[in-house]
Amino acid sequence: MDPLTHTLVGASLAETRVGRVGLGTATCVIGANLPDIDAATYFLGGDLALGFRRGWTHGVLAMAVLPPLLAWVMHQVDRVRCSRTPAARPVPFGRLVVLAYIAVLSHPALDWMNTYGIRLLMPFDGRWFYGDALFIVDPWVWLLLGTIVVLAHSGSRLQVAGWIALGAIVTTLVTGVPGMPVALRVLWCLGLALVAGLRVWGGLQPRLPQVASVCLVLVGLYVASMVGGAQLARLEVAQWARDRGFEPNRIMVSPMPADPFRRDVLIADDLHYHRLTFDWLAPERVRPRGPGTAIGDDHPAAAAALAAPNLKGFATWTRFPTFRIEPQDDGFRVTMTDMRFGGAVVELDGNLEPP
Repeated sequence: MDPLTHTLVGASLAETRVGRVGLGTATCVIGANLPDIDAATYFLGGDLALGFRRGWTHGVLAMAVLPPLLAWVMHQVDRVRCSRTPAARPVPFGRLVVLAYIAVLSHPALDWMNTYGIRLLMPFDGRWFYGDALFIVDPWVWLLLGTIVVLAHSGSRLQVAGWIALGAIVTTLVTGVPGMPVALRVLWCLGLALVAGLRVWGGLQPRLPQVASVCLVLVGLYVASMVGGAQLARLEVAQWARDRGFEPNRIMVSPMPADPFRRDVLIADDLHYHRLTFDWLAPERVRPRGPGTAIGDDHPAAAAALAAPNLKGFATWTRFPTFRIEPQDDGFRVTMTDMRFGGAVVELDGNLEPP
């Protein structure tokens, strides 16, 4: 998921009874974002980042090591802070460990939900796992979690001005999503108005831990419904394909931006990818979108290009690759594109080797 979602999760956890301790907000927010330290690999090259992202720092070993490491650092900071105030006592290390585990584990749980995927078993197994349930940016999660953070952190005029500016920017982005139904745009605006009304009223300020727990539960229910909806849609799409005479090898049911009722579906058979739209509210829920796209992996140059040393990251990351092979005077030019997003070009000589 996007960094804002992870940050809102951490900030929301900090407002629950579990998180309301010294350095609780810092622990939760840092922990919720900590696995993304692998984003630093983007400065070393795009292909390296593709091969490393959502791997080591998102796998089971990191999930075991990162939380106690974060808790230890925060405990040392707390000890220094308390040393300056004789009456102060550091937060128990055990409580910081529990808080850090909850925050850090929330990160891979959310990253698994989208089509980019995550390698949960790293470094022991490099398999990718895909939830195909949430778009990488989900405004409805923002709205629910943002309610808690706005209520908790809007005590000054500067904070209020910041929230108004952020709300205006996000509303422009959300309501500007192509194809978003008018009803959902209105619902978004009403949701923001409700958050603003609750803050002006101020009646929930003394009960923020309960509000935080309720909003987090609602987010959990929303996510569960999206996961369940994706599974049901996948079954229906698979049957749709069989009824038309081809057996799907792989199916991706990708959520549409800001619309929880529609899915962008990709089906792979032996030779082609097929794009469809799945809409829970339409009379005909499954609708094809254009002709199939040839996979193009039946030429030896396709496998050779995917094995090129400078594309190890792409080869590790790609999920639905297509290959366009163009003969050249001294070899082949192979254009590879992942049907989700992204691509690469490789030049091969007559022996199918990179020059």
